[in-house]
Amino acid sequence: MKIKIQIKSVSGKVLFELEKENNTIKETLEQAVKENANLEYAILYNANLRNANLENANLYNANLRNANLEYANLYNANLRNANLYNAILRNANLYNANLRNAILYNANLRNAILYNANLENANLEYAILYNANLYNADLRNANLENANLYNANLENANLYNANLRNANLENANLYN
Repeated sequence: MKIKIQIKSVSGKVLFELEKENNTIKETLEQAVKENANLEYAILYNANLRNANLENANLYNANLRNANLEYANLYNANLRNANLYNAILRNANLYNANLRNAILYNANLRNAILYNANLENANLEYAILYNANLYNADLRNANLENANLYNANLENANLYNANLRNANLENANLYN
């Protein structure tokens, strides 16, 4: 059965649409990224994007609240100002991703690859970063209050002015 799925912005504008047999939001979003669609301000809350290939995606200001991005490839993605509140990003590849000013409150980033990611001013309060690789990540002014960074790799990360109040840094690698 052919299913048409539209990705809309907060203003209601259709950013991308795809109609195909047994279509899913994941397939629609992957096709949009392949076609270099501008997905700024996209509404994708509660979306199941598990294993999605979103390399180089432009999701600036996107609403991904409660989205499942487990095992997603977000290499070099622009997620600046994105709302990832309570999102599942376990084992996600966020290598070189721009997450500046992103809301990652209570997000699950267990085993995520955040190598060279820009998390400046990001809100990671109560985030789970257990075993995450944050090598060379920019965490300046980031809010990591109550975050779980157990066994996280923060080697060479820039933590200037980051809020680490009540953060769990047990076994974390803080070598600079």
